[in-house]
Amino acid sequence: MRSLQTRRLSRILLLLLALLPVALKSSAVTPFTVSSTCVQDSVFLVIRQPAGIDSVKWYFGDPPSAEKDSSDKIRGAFHVYQQTGTYTITLVAWRSGVRDITTQPVTIVTPVIFDLGPQDVTLCEGGTMTLSAPVIPGATYLWQDSSTSPDILVDTSATYKVKINGCLVPDSVNVFYTPIPKIELGPDLVLCSGEQLQLDATAQNCTYLWNTGNTDPVQDVRTTGTYSVRVFPKGCAEITDAITITFTGPPYPFSLGPDTLLCPGESITLAPSVPEATAWKWSNGATTPSISVNYEANIWALVEINHICNVVDTIFVNFNRLRKLNLGNDTTICKGNFLVLTADFGNGLYRWQDGSDQATYYVTKPGNYFVHAQIGRCESSDTIHVSFNDTLRVNLGPDTLLCRNEVYQIPVVGAGGAPFKWQDSTSIPQFVARQPGIYSLTAWNACGKSVDSVRVDYHDCECTVHFPNAFTPNGDGRNDYFRPRYRCPIEQYTLSIYNRWGERVFYTTDPQIGWTGRVKGLQADLGTYVWIVDYREVYTRIPVHKTGTVTVLY
Repeated sequence: MRSLQTRRLSRILLLLLALLPVALKSSAVTPFTVSSTCVQDSVFLVIRQPAGIDSVKWYFGDPPSAEKDSSDKIRGAFHVYQQTGTYTITLVAWRSGVRDITTQPVTIVTPVIFDLGPQDVTLCEGGTMTLSAPVIPGATYLWQDSSTSPDILVDTSATYKVKINGCLVPDSVNVFYTPIPKIELGPDLVLCSGEQLQLDATAQNCTYLWNTGNTDPVQDVRTTGTYSVRVFPKGCAEITDAITITFTGPPYPFSLGPDTLLCPGESITLAPSVPEATAWKWSNGATTPSISVNYEANIWALVEINHICNVVDTIFVNFNRLRKLNLGNDTTICKGNFLVLTADFGNGLYRWQDGSDQATYYVTKPGNYFVHAQIGRCESSDTIHVSFNDTLRVNLGPDTLLCRNEVYQIPVVGAGGAPFKWQDSTSIPQFVARQPGIYSLTAWNACGKSVDSVRVDYHDCECTVHFPNAFTPNGDGRNDYFRPRYRCPIEQYTLSIYNRWGERVFYTTDPQIGWTGRVKGLQADLGTYVWIVDYREVYTRIPVHKTGTVTVLY
């Protein structure tokens, strides 16, 4: 047998659905998706097209979860089912005062435990493999790319995971791809004596082995010989390359100059003076005696000297981290929040409008904010104006219990003149409740929105428990007992009666048992006694505490 609480929740659900406006819009059924069907998992419910919806009410079809069996969130609604089984989810959506009801069954299952393979797999560019989920008769499959077969062809870097019957298998496989590297040590070279060269075979996700025994991606060259490298890209076939370097002729001093730092918008011209140069080759492909650089790079030049040998040098052109400062557009933030302004480009000098010298600044009040930053010889500055707005805190007051036929003007506190809508999409200044239900208000401004709701319930006020103010326990069969009179079921009942000295002379937990006017087997003295009663109404679940007096007469 279902508990009283479960029956009460069911009655409330039916009552709320019955009280919704009767006008239906058949074309406005609101489809939604279910993120998971796993037991004891957060099952998120996503409305496919939420545009135009003013308010919603979800019912998850899970009465044992009590107050967690519903939600009024348009976005972010979720429920955790503690038991497997099939449940019916009901979505009530309002659009401009018109509601529609969408129901959808969901079958909650236990996750399938299965090993899809190694946690991390690396393949070579263009390679493929197949991942297989367990074959379960009648099961449905959904991989992360929306394919629905038990097997999936792996051809892209991704985390591969599968849902079986809508429930995610706990295991997954991370697949990575190694690009096929292009290892080019370049053509054979003749260098002037005393030159130094560094060969570079660096590539993504590789290990290396030079014929010199070196396992680094780069190899320094100072002597004549053939230098070869074996490159092992993870997941790919081995790649090799070789170059012959010959040293001859006299040494020739050559330099492109020191590494340099440019500010944004600047450029540098590299034009070394080499009178004996007979040929030029730059890293950008130029063959002229000079080039202009306005980007960050390692720039090298290979210069032939008197048609005998070559000299080489490299310069690093670095761009300053300090780009044009931009604190953003003038903005408004909500009162109680703060804004972080940042000019952080690393080590440098910073100066804000109040003299502070940190790279970041916390805005806690409205005003104009200014920063000047300098890194090396590069400088930049910017200004922003910040305004504040009060946040909304809508409050409709506590849940209310009324006597039948009463009306209730729902008080609105905290809207602050912001636009708002009630649960039926109206915007009347004050909503009058005439029937039981959940009433909600949504207000919004530049700081976002605020939502509150209040439950209005009705009950039969004749359910009140009454006690007489006097009785005559003289045994004549009339008014011989002191006990309550009531018309509705009550529970958790206790009645205590005290004499004028504070001694308890009677106690019972059964409302059908009354005081006979006797104390310790003897007739009670004439006079007035104090009674205290506690009970709870079965239908409303409301606890009641009352006190009063009763006079014993004979």
